[in-house]
Amino acid sequence: QVHLVESGGGLLQAGGSLRLSCDALGQMFENYAMGWFRQAPGKERELVAAISGLNGNTLYADSVKGRVSISRDNAKSTGALEVSRLKPEDTAVYYCAVATKWSLTRSGSQYDYWGQGTQVTVSS
Repeated sequence: QVHLVESGGGLLQAGGSLRLSCDALGQMFENYAMGWFRQAPGKERELVAAISGLNGNTLYADSVKGRVSISRDNAKSTGALEVSRLKPEDTAVYYCAVATKWSLTRSGSQYDYWGQGTQVTVSS
């Protein structure tokens, strides 16, 4: 069982940056892939970035590549997502998630545990 809590969202201006954090409560966090997803109103949930557990391999959505960085600190059981050069289309609820059976995956259906989400609103 893994309990995830996101923080760091809010109202931001276009062109700015944000850092989202994800605190994981539970055992074996270091073994699991962690992903950040987002869902904008009226749109499907989409992967933003993901990072594997032990070796830190990463993958990013093409739509955010170059503006986003995902990281994790296994010793502290935390993860983070940094987004720069914010755009209004980055407005969404952002979720962190953990996949216990996959080393690294883009598919939301393969993530077992999800946080409650944090709202990010980017004004133009």
